[in-house]
Amino acid sequence: MLPEVTVTRYVTPLREGGSLPGLVEADDLRLYVLKFSGAGQGRKTLVAEVICGLLARRLGLRVPGLAQIRLDPVIGLGEPDPEVQGLLKSSGGLNLAMDFLSRAIGFDPLAYEVSAEEAGRVVWFDALINNVDRSWRNPNMLVHGGELCLIDHGASMIWHHNWRGAEASAAKPYDATDHALAPFGPDVAAAAAELAPRVTEELLLECAGEVPDEWLAGEPGFAGPDEVRRAYAATLLTRVQGLDQRITLGAGTEPSKSTGWRQGR
Repeated sequence: MLPEVTVTRYVTPLREGGSLPGLVEADDLRLYVLKFSGAGQGRKTLVAEVICGLLARRLGLRVPGLAQIRLDPVIGLGEPDPEVQGLLKSSGGLNLAMDFLSRAIGFDPLAYEVSAEEAGRVVWFDALINNVDRSWRNPNMLVHGGELCLIDHGASMIWHHNWRGAEASAAKPYDATDHALAPFGPDVAAAAAELAPRVTEELLLECAGEVPDEWLAGEPGFAGPDEVRRAYAATLLTRVQGLDQRITLGAGTEPSKSTGWRQGR
């Protein structure tokens, strides 16, 4: 199970994120980036973060550690920003936390070189989860300790917003021509050979099993959380078949200046 901590102090909003995540301190005296259950994208954003983040880690990609985090809305009483105060008040209970990576900097393709092998693994993984949010305009990658780290997967697995079309979505191609790592010549074939055999039903159910029941309960068309978990696993298992043949690559769009979200300074 994901570790569980409790918010003891709200530090500051991180306004670069679309869902206005917050930097908080928890009862283990560590800093976390908190993704709110009451944000506009709702609990499915948190589900995607958990499944995709854990899957990335199981496949050997670097992502921040994840935790369940309890929030008492009273934490927001002293917050002067009404938007932030509204988020805090609407997100009482269980939320999602990511390790705050101190001194991490936003990925800049003009300053950080990525091998074709690593680029291929990231592109292939993004194709698997149908991540449309890793362009050079918004790379959602950090460089921490000299290593590439993937963040922000809440917009992935778009099919879980319409489960009736999930099977059809699983077979769709993935356009990587605008991917942040396209200019590095991603070796997608090598990535597929290495990673595809590791994406098993057992692994996918293991990752989905870490999602708290309350984020899956009440999903229309499903008898309960375990049935929803099986649907996530089945869709991803279908998508992985022949995935590398459905990825469109190109030279990529060259950025002209530094981009990306800075998680830590």
